[in-house]
Amino acid sequence: MTENEEVKHIVREKDDHVVYIGPKPFMNYVTGVVMQFTTQGAKEVNIKARGKFITRAVDVAEVAAKRFLEGQIKVKDIKIDSEGFKNKEGRDVRVSTIDISLVKA
Repeated sequence: MTENEEVKHIVREKDDHVVYIGPKPFMNYVTGVVMQFTTQGAKEVNIKARGKFITRAVDVAEVAAKRFLEGQIKVKDIKIDSEGFKNKEGRDVRVSTIDISLVKA
């Protein structure tokens, strides 16, 4: 799989300009955000993460805004929440979520 194909998997087709953070290498997500602004012409990109990937989402937003697109994008909004679901054992579990909105400056 080439790097561009990997980035397309990170940015899901059904959700325009949304990058979901997970276990892939950190720079894949930064590249996904940068490509949304530069090649896709996005005016706003949302970075979403759950649980242990929240810190990675914050880092991706900061690196994209302060290293790669310095002065071109800024953080518009940050939303935090939690979701409930049943785990494999059938117990109710809550997991924290974050949604970081980046916009062109």
